[in-house]
Amino acid sequence: MPIRIKRIYDPPGPGDGHRVLVDRLWPRGVSKERAALDGWAKEIAPSHELRRWYHARERPFEEFAERYRAELDGRDEELTELRALARSQTVTLLTTAHDVERSNASVLAGLLG
Repeated sequence: MPIRIKRIYDPPGPGDGHRVLVDRLWPRGVSKERAALDGWAKEIAPSHELRRWYHARERPFEEFAERYRAELDGRDEELTELRALARSQTVTLLTTAHDVERSNASVLAGLLG
């Protein structure tokens, strides 16, 4: 089944399947009802330090992705759970990032797929 990436601010769609927020912080201005989440995987979101480092200046996405993958090392249980979901149904990873292709959600999608 596919793994999709979408901004949390976009409306839920019929093809979203299992919707999982993959950011550590709750998105501003989004109610729980509007988010229509099936899960919130904040334990595998980037650390506050890494998030601040990446957004402090124009940082290379490749370096962010490398550092984030290093943070995920040892989080096999959480990643295995998402992989199992993705084998049985569509999973949509939700993020607040403006550029979803250069976000933690895209790194996660690469690891899960």
